[in-house]
Amino acid sequence: MKKNSRLTWWIPTLLYLAGCSSQAPSNLGVHDGRLAPCPGTPNCVGSEYPDSPDWIAPLTFTDSPPQAWARLQDRVQAQGGQIETRTDAYLWATYRSRLFRFIDDVEFRLDSDAQRIQVRSASRLGYSDLGVNRKRIETLRSLFAGE
Repeated sequence: MKKNSRLTWWIPTLLYLAGCSSQAPSNLGVHDGRLAPCPGTPNCVGSEYPDSPDWIAPLTFTDSPPQAWARLQDRVQAQGGQIETRTDAYLWATYRSRLFRFIDDVEFRLDSDAQRIQVRSASRLGYSDLGVNRKRIETLRSLFAGE
């Protein structure tokens, strides 16, 4: 009976947390020409701040910026991302975990002159994501490169 009471406690808590993750963070978008820095928790990676422990390399390309930008959008959707906002130089997509439907926000900023796409991937809830955001971006990097 004790085992069931513990289960009964966790299920509503997880459902509550899943529901709380539905509101988009207020720091999304480009501010002062860059994506937001990661908050210092191990559930975020970003390429705009190379001195940060959360740093991950930006995506790079050699084709034209419009071709690379279109390819990125295709790869994000193929990877299961839902594009929420798209402009000529900014993209915001959300990814949901399978089991509890937690949301991760993934942003991209096209830097045409440097032939780079800056990236930020962050979980809305929790402290650690067990490397999910980093793995997502590295998988996307391989898809983007055509591997």
